[in-house]
Amino acid sequence: MKTTSLLAVVSAGALLVTLAGCSPDVSAGTSTDSAGGDAGSCSNTIVNKDAPQVSVWAWYPNINTVVDMFNKSHDDVQVCWSNAGQGADEYAKFSTAIAAGTGAPDVVMLEAEVVPGFILQDALVDLSEHGADDVKANFSAGAWKDVSSGDSVYAIPVDGGPMAMIYRADIFAKYGIAIPKTWDEYAAAAQQLKDAGGPFMGDFGSNVPAWFTALMTQNGQTAWDYDSSDPQKIGIDLNDAGSKKVADYWQDLVKKGLVDTKDQFNTDYIGGLTNGSYATYVSAAWAPGYLTGAGAGATGDGAEWQAAPLPQWDPANPVSVNWGGSTFAVTTQAKDKDLAATVAKELYASDEELQDGVDTQTIFPLNQKMLASDAFADTPVKFFNGQTANKDVYIPAENAYKGYTYSPFTTYYYSELTKSMVSIIDGSKSGSESLDDLQKTMTDYAKAQGFTVK
Repeated sequence: MKTTSLLAVVSAGALLVTLAGCSPDVSAGTSTDSAGGDAGSCSNTIVNKDAPQVSVWAWYPNINTVVDMFNKSHDDVQVCWSNAGQGADEYAKFSTAIAAGTGAPDVVMLEAEVVPGFILQDALVDLSEHGADDVKANFSAGAWKDVSSGDSVYAIPVDGGPMAMIYRADIFAKYGIAIPKTWDEYAAAAQQLKDAGGPFMGDFGSNVPAWFTALMTQNGQTAWDYDSSDPQKIGIDLNDAGSKKVADYWQDLVKKGLVDTKDQFNTDYIGGLTNGSYATYVSAAWAPGYLTGAGAGATGDGAEWQAAPLPQWDPANPVSVNWGGSTFAVTTQAKDKDLAATVAKELYASDEELQDGVDTQTIFPLNQKMLASDAFADTPVKFFNGQTANKDVYIPAENAYKGYTYSPFTTYYYSELTKSMVSIIDGSKSGSESLDDLQKTMTDYAKAQGFTVK
């Protein structure tokens, strides 16, 4: 296996989307005690100074509050938290520490999609050997599959992104648009809006490859056949008939001028959502937190956002998909792996800690204790003008999610898929042709990295 080449790709940056605000960057210090923590490098207060410390890298906006809650409630272990950057910035530092054999934290926050790449670098501990089953029942089967490979478990889920369609009820009412239950109905509504001189129905930006992957998965794509117990073999299927149908569908919407093609996650796009340039935002459960945080009032004057289930290809066989989500993993540099596993399992897991995340609209929790609580399900969501969106839309979507098998080279795949999306948008290739080329590119790449393609 050419792990050196793969390491370089993982380190290069993952084109991973920031889902929420980022805490200031605080460099992690060198571990000094038996569990890897160093009070001098902590960005938080150590409450029980006699307890062993576990160093943690994480970037949740409210992680400092959650760490304080954890430390106040634990006499057996204390978290020494640092922010080593968000997403790709943290991953680059983590990869450097892996290559150097030192400098990694005991516990690291990772998006689920990058976990297999770090498994391949021998950077993560198999938590099935450190009590992962103790908390398995706290999560849906889909959430657990996202962090598993075969019989092994490499991270503990914390938050996720069950997908839905949020829409401007005021715009729908103005133009007499019915809530689309299928993608055919979505296209018809888009045409109705255009014919009436209304706004775009939505957006197909080239910088959201994880979003596009989720939509292709909804129509049957099983892109990767991969198991870390047999790490040199991989199956790749990116140009199946269902995926081509999705690619051609969105290209048709673009050609007809029914959806915009702006890159997402920037001020122009947020402004468009605010001022009514888009009738829908096909997104995930973290969208309200993102829009209110990044948009600072993305509701706009008179805007009435509501949530609805994601449109389906076959309403008789609905499929739930996920976009985004983070985990806690134990690194192979952790000196006390059992203690580090305790932190991975219990940080951001108590009722109090989860509730803070919900209250601040930071996360959509995957812990079933929270999802099953009346307080979470029945709470009116301010962003959705009092709609009980969790109960109506997001909890059913999460519980119906079956999980996903990620590839060990998500970084490179997203980079190449972005190029394919650009060709779909500019019409230089059909959607089907773009996916055929992507299939060849990824197959050739896997072989060049030393994989046997099944």
